[in-house]
Amino acid sequence: MPTNMYDAIAAERPLQVAGVINAYAAIQAERAGFNAIYLSGSGVATASYGLPDLGMTGLTDVLADVERIKSVSELPLLVDCDTGWGAALSIARTVREMERAGVAAIHIEDQVQEKRCGHLPGKMVVEIEEMCDRIKAAVDARIDNQFMIMARTDALATDGLARTLDRCAAYVEAGADAIFAEAVTELGQYQEFATRIGVPILANLTEFGRTPQFTVDELRSADVAMALYPLSAFRAMNRVAEAVYSEIKNAGTQRDVVHLMQTREELYENIGYHEYEQKINDLFYGRRQSEHTK
Repeated sequence: MPTNMYDAIAAERPLQVAGVINAYAAIQAERAGFNAIYLSGSGVATASYGLPDLGMTGLTDVLADVERIKSVSELPLLVDCDTGWGAALSIARTVREMERAGVAAIHIEDQVQEKRCGHLPGKMVVEIEEMCDRIKAAVDARIDNQFMIMARTDALATDGLARTLDRCAAYVEAGADAIFAEAVTELGQYQEFATRIGVPILANLTEFGRTPQFTVDELRSADVAMALYPLSAFRAMNRVAEAVYSEIKNAGTQRDVVHLMQTREELYENIGYHEYEQKINDLFYGRRQSEHTK
């Protein structure tokens, strides 16, 4: 099993990166065969705090979910670190804390601190020099060279392709190891990024946004290194949860939606319930039986 993003990309191209909202989702993604996982800042805000993704959560909030996820999965974890949560010293702290928590990669974006969703209008990006300073601060704080620092750019919607490519070239010059090109609308644009920039390119395949749902074969043809599905399972979970809540409230029973649910045994299989139970039996009941026979 790859333990860093570089090895994972080398083993699978494009590397499919599954968004996981919590520790149990990480277990499910790993059992489904994914070789890398992702924690979305929007997901943390929504699932853990019931808030919109408008910069109201920070390092401590994200770290809490990171630590839970890393406690159950050794898959390389890519984490959304928004704008780095501050200036140079704060960005340095972000990098150190993420490394300490066992994260394999982070991405930092070039939006202003009062950020917006990457697929909605109203975004504003900082000057190239300011984003380069963010990257330099992150790279300088890094201890392990296998820890990937990815620069996310939201400039495509506001600056156009040519100027965004110039931005990304500057980000790589500043030390970025990979580029997350947000809200790409055409497959050929990914090829332009890959050809011009020369570092791994990530495609964000979030649903209901500006980017079409390209297949892995299409992305491979455009030299995309990573295909990200940040909230796909979370959105599906939410839709099913709404249906179940509505059915129980309106019908007075859950009988007609039980088929939508994961069974108890399926849950137990995923979390290793019986293995834990056996450990309890071996530790305590076996000891008691031994004491009883003395």
